[in-house]
Amino acid sequence: MLTPTARLLELLELLQAQPLITGREISHRLGIDPRTVRRYVEALQNLGIPVEGQRGVGGGYRIRPGYRLPPLMLTDDEAVAVALGVQAAGRLGLSGSADAVEGALVKIHRVLPDGLRRRVEALEATLDFTSGRTRGAPVRGDTVLLLADAIRRRRRLRVTYRAFSGSETRREVSPHGLVVHAGRWYLAAHDHLRDDLRTFRVDRMQRLRVVADPADPAPVGFDAVAHVTASLARVPWPWEVEVVLDLAVDEAARRVPATLAELSDEEGRTLLRMRVGSLDWMATVLAGLGCGFVIRRPDELRASVRALADRLASSAYPRSA
Repeated sequence: MLTPTARLLELLELLQAQPLITGREISHRLGIDPRTVRRYVEALQNLGIPVEGQRGVGGGYRIRPGYRLPPLMLTDDEAVAVALGVQAAGRLGLSGSADAVEGALVKIHRVLPDGLRRRVEALEATLDFTSGRTRGAPVRGDTVLLLADAIRRRRRLRVTYRAFSGSETRREVSPHGLVVHAGRWYLAAHDHLRDDLRTFRVDRMQRLRVVADPADPAPVGFDAVAHVTASLARVPWPWEVEVVLDLAVDEAARRVPATLAELSDEEGRTLLRMRVGSLDWMATVLAGLGCGFVIRRPDELRASVRALADRLASSAYPRSA
């Protein structure tokens, strides 16, 4: 539910976004009665904002023509950071919708000084990214804010969680951290139903509610990013792979993303553990590491590696016609 201050700011945004808006429209958009609309208009007027009322058919409220709010005083570097941040959120699939990104940019433009606004608009029109747009799983802004507030205030959450299979369970969790990876939001939390640390996809959480019970403290030295990264590497795909790489662990970590595999020292070499859906794909990963390796399991991976080697050899040395 919006607070009176939030409604007042939303009314100011409505008045700036269109030249004239009726009291009925304001009442509908803000979910308030006509008397409250008049009270909010008076509050804006008392703040020195020239909101004018027009009676009769076609009447309504508007901000006096020519009036502008004071410009947002950002340095060039700060304006670039804000514009890039909004664009990056859309590119990474993190925003709730394309409308949210567009709306944020419109509001930023409105309060920038004219000269700086023109340069920021030029940057947005000419800038592109080498990486493609991420197909993420955006979540509503109010959901992320609720989770962040629960983490900061150390309060438990009750949620309905939808698993990958589609089944739903009611959970009570102690939230420890929010992590973003590949366009998806993840919550690291203690799951009181399972009595264990778990990773939850935020877009699969529904009917969230903060409860008064204090959250259990996170383990000493808990790192939400490390926890989520390890959880993603343990996703239960059909094949469990173990391969010993002719690389030290530090060098293997530079070549293999932490979300892809678990790495551990094996007498100066590296034991790589992964769960994958395709052994042919796993063979290409091993080939791309540029090092020797020994397959421990599964035996079927050896056939995929041999088949890849045969294909590469036939491409390098094609048979004579």
